[in-house]
Formats: sequence, C-alpha cells, structure tokens
Amino acid sequence: MLGAGLMLAPQLLSAKTNAVAGLQLYTLRDQLPKDVKGVIAKVAEAGYKEVEVFGYSKDKGFWGLSAVEFKKLLDQHGLKSPSGHYGMDQLLADGTFTELDDAIAAAKMLGHQYVTMPYVNAKFRRTAADVEKLIAKINIAAERIHQAGLKMAYHNHDFEFTEIEGVPLYSSLLKGANPKLVDFEMDLYWVVRAGQDPVKLFDAHPGRFTMVHVKDMDKQDPKLNTEVGSGSINFQQILAKAKVAGIKHYIVEQENFKIDPYVSIQQSSKYLRTVLLA
Repeated sequence: MLGAGLMLAPQLLSAKTNAVAGLQLYTLRDQLPKDVKGVIAKVAEAGYKEVEVFGYSKDKGFWGLSAVEFKKLLDQHGLKSPSGHYGMDQLLADGTFTELDDAIAAAKMLGHQYVTMPYVNAKFRRTAADVEKLIAKINIAAERIHQAGLKMAYHNHDFEFTEIEGVPLYSSLLKGANPKLVDFEMDLYWVVRAGQDPVKLFDAHPGRFTMVHVKDMDKQDPKLNTEVGSGSINFQQILAKAKVAGIKHYIVEQENFKIDPYVSIQQSSKYLRTVLLA
C-alpha cells in the first residue's frame, strides 16, 4: 500500500519532505504592536518554524524592535524568516531606492531569502503603459536585490486577474518579470477568489512559485477567511503539484477571524503540519 501511495503521488512526497509551517505575521497585526515578544512566543508555541514579516520602517523597526533585536527574538524561539513584505511605492513613484535599500538591509539582518513586493497601488497599474513601467521597475528592484545576495518575490491579490487593456496583470507579470531574478508567492485564497485555478498556473509556469500563502475561504462567505482545512479550498489537490510549482515555503495567513486568533493559528498550524505537509 505504501509503495502504491508513492507511485500515485511522488511529487507530493519529494516536494514536502523538509517543509515546515510558516505564518505571515500580518495575521496578528492587531496583537503585535501591544506585545511583540508575547506574540512571537505564541507563534512558536503554535508549531510554526518560520515567519514572514511585514510593516518594517527604518525609524520604528518591527513593532518597536530594531531588525537586530527582532532577529534575536526570533532566534530565541527557534524561528526563521525566509521572507518579508516590504513596500516599494517610492521606487514605483519616482525611481529612487531609499525605501528598497532599507528593506534590503533589514532583510539581510533577518536572514531572509526573499524581499517580497506585497501590493501594487492602483495608480501604478491603470493602463498597459503603466504595466510596462511597473514591470521595468520590478526588474530594476530585482537586480538590486540580487546584487545584495537575495531574491525578489511578488505576492498577489485578486486584482492581478482583472484585464488591463485586454491582458490580466498577472499574465504580464509572469511574462515580463525576469524569471532568474523574480519568484512568485502565490496567495492561494486570492487566486481562487478571482475564479482562477492554481494548478493550471503551476502547470503553465513551472518552478516560478517558490512560496504560497495557505489561506482558506469561508464556506458561507467567500469574502472571509477561515482556519486552514475548515474552508472550501481543496489544498490537498492544489499542493499535490508542489514540486511542479517549485514550492519551498508554506505560509499560513488569515485576515479575519470568527474565533480567538491564537486558537485559529494553532488550528491552522496543526492542519498544515499533520495533513498537508505530512
């Protein structure tokens, strides 16, 4: 029976053997400013081994801790941080690098592999000409990140699947972003909510999706999230293509809750670790 199982899903086994559970800290954005040390302790207690950061500024650091201090806190709890979401509006607006360089410096201190663009403001993506400029600046950022020994990634929402002058933004990004310098962090919830099939994207662009946000969809209201394994997204079917996609990091994210957030992240962690990554 075991041999038959391995024959049925070899890509599933080989892709996930060393995978661990990660959490995008945006999930706990309301709790972090009040008690960053306590929150990180609870994240580790919930079974996570990786965290993805957000919200860094050179002045305020990570919730009042400098990048060095925050790295020590993560180390104290056995947590690694492969990626961070860093705003790049300054580069998109005027082509300057201060914001990006601050992000790169923080990323290196935290031991990231990826500097991830989390969102593109609507004013930078209204027309096909805007998209062309956007992609050019993404490639410029990616080269600068590469020179620092890191790699750029792009995180999606659902707007990327809306056509801009006949072409979905996501298609333009996948085609135009330098594949040697830019990976994609697929937010599975937003792809499904946009009416798209993650598996088809994996098959069409193998190896491009080194990170995924494992975020489930509420069965009653698709505009809401729920705990991983409790919603309507068939993660087992999607993640059976993990090797094709190139997935290396599985990152839980939840933006809204019906239960206590700490109970929620523990439930999602358990399902990710014992079912999806087992």
